[in-house]
Amino acid sequence: MKLQIHSIHFDADQKLIDFIQKKTDKLETFYDRIVDGEVFLRINNTGIENKTVEIKLNIPGNQLFAKEEAKSFEEATDEAVEALRRQIRKIKVKQMAH
Repeated sequence: MKLQIHSIHFDADQKLIDFIQKKTDKLETFYDRIVDGEVFLRINNTGIENKTVEIKLNIPGNQLFAKEEAKSFEEATDEAVEALRRQIRKIKVKQMAH
């Protein structure tokens, strides 16, 4: 899947970018019509869970979005991808009902 990854006010290392790409690519096993996506990585200056990951995925006729905060970008990515997986499952259930 074509993914644009934006790290806001810092440089994400290649290992993190590869991790995010791999995790989001797994969503295609649940739904093969994902067009593309965007990921925003932010470091907040508040508290311990200061890493924010926002993932936007474009699918035909819709856009999926998840935003998660955690201690690490990897943890936040896992949570956001899981949230997107649940959204995909809902969309597929709706499509099967039609």
